Amino acid sequence: MAKKDVAQIFNNLLKRQLGTRFPTADYIGNKQDILFVLIGGYDNQDISLNCGMVLRECIRHESLAKIVLESQYFWRFFEFVELSTFDVASDAFATFKDLLTRHRMLVAKFLEIKYDEFFLKYTDLLNSNNYVTKRQSLKLLGELLLDRTNYVIMTKYILSPDNLKLMMNLLKEKSKNIQFEAFHVFKVFVANPSKAKPILDILQKNKDKLLVYLSNFHNERSDDEQFNDEKAFLIKQIQDL
Repeated sequence: MAKKDVAQIFNNLLKRQLGTRFPTADYIGNKQDILFVLIGGYDNQDISLNCGMVLRECIRHESLAKIVLESQYFWRFFEFVELSTFDVASDAFATFKDLLTRHRMLVAKFLEIKYDEFFLKYTDLLNSNNYVTKRQSLKLLGELLLDRTNYVIMTKYILSPDNLKLMMNLLKEKSKNIQFEAFHVFKVFVANPSKAKPILDILQKNKDKLLVYLSNFHNERSDDEQFNDEKAFLIKQIQDL
């Protein structure tokens, strides 16, 4: 109980404002090790959830999120979200997602600079043996690519034949939820009006199989109007290849 109380006090201090200033956030910005100790808290199951709660409050402040993103400690989240302890991995993913979605301009710049390193590691998450990690990572990828702030990252991602092949494989996963999340990334490749030749070649080579597969894809979602409109659009795009 005491650990949770300390975390709550810390969070209340982070919210404290004097005029336009947040003194506690400013203090942590000058004592960056505090952030890195909090990240390291995911190594200790006893305090991981408390550290995660404080860390998410910290990264509400863009200046502190920037410190985390630009540090080597950020890359540890790729390990944390794969941890075997469900509660800890889920909490780490919540923090990871916050870091990648809360401050959109900051993240877009970060992803442009660190594109190769980031997506090399992110692909491992999409191939994870952990169902929850795979599904959450796929869903987050769809959100990142469809966010207009990340337009440069999206256009680069959909140039890669390997990325397209990965999504086509994920469309065939046994899990309906994985299939559905993969669909939302796959549609970005197909909807692109200026497809690169390697992408076009793969889609044309698999045209007949894709048409058969998509015509029977999640037909039980008959009441999901947006999904059915998108599916019909993709089928038309593939027919016209």
